[in-house]
Amino acid sequence: MADSWVNEAERIGADLHLELSGPGGRRAALIRALREAVRSGRLAPGTRLPPYRSLAADLGVARNTVADAYAELVAEGWLTARQGSGTRVADRAEPLKGAARVPKKAPPRARGPRYDLRQGTPDVSAFPRADWLASYRRALQQAPNEVFGPGDPAGRRELREALTEYLARARGVRTTPERIVICSGFAHALRLLFQQSGPGGGAAVLRGPLAVESYGLGFHRDLLTAAGVRTVPLPLDEDGARVDLLARERAVLLTPAHQFPTGGPLHPARRAAVVDWARARGGVVLEDDYDGEFRYDRKPVGAVQGLDPERVIYLGSVSKSLSPALRLGWMVLPERYVDGVLAAKGEREAWASVLDQLSLADFLARGAYDRHVRRMRQRYRSRRDRLVAALAERAPHIGVTGVAAGLHAVLRLPPGTERSAVKAATWQGIALDGLTEFRHPEAATAAPDGLVSDGLVVGYATPSEHAYTAALEALCGVLPPA
Repeated sequence: MADSWVNEAERIGADLHLELSGPGGRRAALIRALREAVRSGRLAPGTRLPPYRSLAADLGVARNTVADAYAELVAEGWLTARQGSGTRVADRAEPLKGAARVPKKAPPRARGPRYDLRQGTPDVSAFPRADWLASYRRALQQAPNEVFGPGDPAGRRELREALTEYLARARGVRTTPERIVICSGFAHALRLLFQQSGPGGGAAVLRGPLAVESYGLGFHRDLLTAAGVRTVPLPLDEDGARVDLLARERAVLLTPAHQFPTGGPLHPARRAAVVDWARARGGVVLEDDYDGEFRYDRKPVGAVQGLDPERVIYLGSVSKSLSPALRLGWMVLPERYVDGVLAAKGEREAWASVLDQLSLADFLARGAYDRHVRRMRQRYRSRRDRLVAALAERAPHIGVTGVAAGLHAVLRLPPGTERSAVKAATWQGIALDGLTEFRHPEAATAAPDGLVSDGLVVGYATPSEHAYTAALEALCGVLPPA
C-alpha cells in the first residue's frame, strides 16, 4: 500500500490535467479531479494525500479551497481523515458510487385532462376499501401455512369454488372448479390460450385465424398479432356480430353481452347460431364477458358459455367490477384446454397474488361482491341517465347507441365530424376516444358495417361525482352542431 504521494501536487496537475476550470469554479474542479483519480485507480486505497496547505501552494489556490474539497470528499466517503494520520484514500475504491452526482431533477409531470371521459376504467373512488380489508384480514388470519409457499398454477381452490357458485348464479356459467384457471386479467388469458403447444386438443384450433368483431380494442389485436395469430374482422349490425359470415375460421372472439365498444348485445338467434357453428366446425367461441353484470334496463343476459361449456371459453375479471389494480381474472375452460393452459402458465403461480385470490374468495362467499355490484349498477345507471338527459337538452341531434349497460356509451355524430370533435375535446381538456380508433384495420375490406361511421366513445364511470356535471357540460360544448 502506498504510504506517501511524492511531488503530489505536480502529479495531480499532470496526470489529471487539472486546470481548475469548468462549472463550479476551482473547488468543484479539484473535487472532480480527485474523484476521477480514485475511481480510475490512479490513487490506490490507502494512499496518503498531501497536506492541504502544500497542495494549495502548488496549485496556486486558497487553502480553504483545498480544505473544503477534502472535507466534501471525506463526507462522501471517497477519503478518510484522522488526527495524526492525515488524509488518505478510503479503503473502497468507490465507497459511495453515484453519491457525488447531483441527482437530476425529475421532469415535471404532464398535467392530466380536466375531465377524463375515457372508457375502460371504473369509478376508482368507489372501491370498497372497508369490505375488501375485512376480507383480506380474514383471509390472512385463516390461511394455512402452505398458502405462503409456491402457488397452484390453476389458482387457489377456494377462489375457484367461489367463482363456480357465483358465475353459475349471476352469469349462467356451467363449470366445476377443475375447469377454472385464475389469471391476472383478460390480456393474460389471451396470452396463455395462444401460447399452448402440442398436437391436437384445443391448441390446434387456436393456431388458425381468429375471427374478431370489426370493432374492439387495438391492444388485444396487437397482442394476438404478436403471438402469431391472424385476426379476421366480422362485420357488426344492430343484432351484433355477423356470425353467419364465419368461414374457414375455427375460433371466434366475441363480446356477446355488450359489444365493445358499440354497445349492442348479440341477438339470441346469433348466440345459438355461433354455438351451432362451433359444434359443426369443431371450433371454439372465446367469450369476453368484460362488463356483463352491468345491465340497467333489464336483468343481465346470461353467458353464451351456458349453451355449450365444451365449445365456449368464458373469460372474466374484476377490472370493471372492482379495480384493474387487483390483477385478477379467470378462464372457464372446456376440459380439453385445461392441461395446455396450465402448461403454458408454468408450474408455479407467478401472476395473481395468492392472498388477493383468498380475499376475493371471501369477498364472494360472504356476499360483499354482490352488494358492491348492485351499488355500482345504480351509480353507473344514474351516470348514463344523466348523460342521455344532457344530450337531449343540449344536443338533441346526437344519439346514444347500444343498450343501457356497461361503463361507456357511444355518441352517434354527423358523418365526417368525429376527428374535429375529438380535437375540440382535447383543446378543452376532455379526454375521450373516437369510435374509429377501435375499428379493425382490415374492416374496410369486409362486408359493410350496419353501424355509425362517426362517433365518440364516452366513459361515464371515471370522473368523480363532484366533477361529473361539469364534465357533461364541457362535453356538450364540443359536440358538432346539427
